[in-house]
Amino acid sequence: MKQIIAMGGGGFSMEPENLLLDRYILEQSEAERPRICFVGTASGDSPGYIERFYTAFGSLSCEPTHLSLFKLPEGSLEDFVLNQDIIYVGGGNTRSMLALWREWGLDRILRRAYEKGIILAGLSAGSICWFEQGVTDSVTGQLGVIEALGLLPGSHCPHYDGEAERRPAYREMLEKGEIESGIAADDGAALHYREGELYQVVSSREQAAAYQVINRSGNVCEDKLESVFLGVNL
Repeated sequence: MKQIIAMGGGGFSMEPENLLLDRYILEQSEAERPRICFVGTASGDSPGYIERFYTAFGSLSCEPTHLSLFKLPEGSLEDFVLNQDIIYVGGGNTRSMLALWREWGLDRILRRAYEKGIILAGLSAGSICWFEQGVTDSVTGQLGVIEALGLLPGSHCPHYDGEAERRPAYREMLEKGEIESGIAADDGAALHYREGELYQVVSSREQAAAYQVINRSGNVCEDKLESVFLGVNL
């Protein structure tokens, strides 16, 4: 089964004391101890980011590793990627990440991984990348539209509640016809797709939500989606 789990924000890098979304990702694999590979291209393979990944996933039932395009694994890049159960893409500069992926052919390899049934996941840049388009801050101080891999239809805006300028910028882009209708996710909300269709929205925070954001004849409408809180409601 083809699966993508796109987080608006959250996970180990934003909520190190709250690994509900990370556990959820692991639980979607049929492997007893999934091989999960962190791809930190968007952060320039920040050593601290990679270390936090190993700290978090080292405490969970899995086999963590990471992929660097600055220090490639021995042997075939394709074989390395296709030998994983889960690919987890971190946040950072979406434009730079996609440029490097395309230069090394990782975009094509990830498409093969998806078709093979390897779970694709990530947050921020690591969630935008799976859609046709996304709202990115790759240029410092500016929000713009980026063309992504297109494994999922429409556009995506992460950090919908976490960064004050995201919601109005996305709505304005839609009003002007600069971006296709799509889906937005708060920090702590994850969009779980199966076979290219939205299966469910889950969250690590009780108030975190996701929204269908649609341009209906020039009027931008938001429809809040039902979500499942992964924690314990007190």
